[in-house]
Amino acid sequence: MLSCIRKDPRVIVPPHAGFDSGVHIANGNKCAVVSTDPCIGVPRKWFGWLLVHYAASDVALFGAKPEFCTINLLGPPSTKPQIFQQIMKQTCHAADELQMAIVTGHTGTYHGLSIPVGVCTAYGKIDRSKLITPNGAKPGDCVFCLKPLGLEVAVNFALTRNALANKIFGAEKTQELKKLVPMQSCVREALLLAETRGVHAMHDATEGGLTAALNEMAEASKVGFRIDFERIPVSEEVQKLKGNFRLSERQLLSMSSTGTIIAAVSPDAREKVEAVMRRNKVQANVLGVFTEDTRRVLTKHGKDTSFPEDADDPYARILSGKL
Repeated sequence: MLSCIRKDPRVIVPPHAGFDSGVHIANGNKCAVVSTDPCIGVPRKWFGWLLVHYAASDVALFGAKPEFCTINLLGPPSTKPQIFQQIMKQTCHAADELQMAIVTGHTGTYHGLSIPVGVCTAYGKIDRSKLITPNGAKPGDCVFCLKPLGLEVAVNFALTRNALANKIFGAEKTQELKKLVPMQSCVREALLLAETRGVHAMHDATEGGLTAALNEMAEASKVGFRIDFERIPVSEEVQKLKGNFRLSERQLLSMSSTGTIIAAVSPDAREKVEAVMRRNKVQANVLGVFTEDTRRVLTKHGKDTSFPEDADDPYARILSGKL
């Protein structure tokens, strides 16, 4: 799909597999980070908020503060104007929170669509020297994981499968999970990391979870890694989903985790990053290390095994509620 795209010297980070943003020259040493993302099938109450944060998070993961965005809202012909208006109010609230300006957009109804679809394109400027990309991991860098694996799945499951979530988690915990949707944004944490010297690469663990994120970073950076299974942060609720849906270890590692960040951090910056995250009440775990040896190793109970090559994300199966 990418082979037909014409190369342009103004584009310094063109489309790449595993890169969620692109970068082009803006002015002098400044460059623009651009990301575009769809939003579909999410809880209506959070549609506009997630629409903005999906794209804004990808911009922030490249080290740039998201400043502007465009909004595209589509729906089937039966879509009532009130639905678009509700989504737009949510969108504007999210953009205002991030101090982003909405520049332009499009709204329309089309045959062939059965549910609302949104697309947000976000962009921000950054000095070229401060740009952070997924291919910056270096041998010896610590593999940091910010926020637990699979939290997105647990939260969205609580929102969309209330009765089953009450049965699995209990009513009180289900209500607590429903309030954690803001954890599905990377913007705040990514910008905190970007301000810390020694952070060489960042990637979100969205589709394909830890499996996709780590493999894509290693592939782009031409390094390997060694991580410890016991260090991977997995909440009690995600463990309960694993048991109830009879998930494999591979599926657990592949669980979509929007809001979770995987970062390559210099050993010299480890304590600084940990201190910054503690101060901002963000869970941060060091899972292991990136290696010059390109093997991808998962250590479990002291024994080395191969890290999964391909993701097997159980997101759709879990949200279907079919045990």
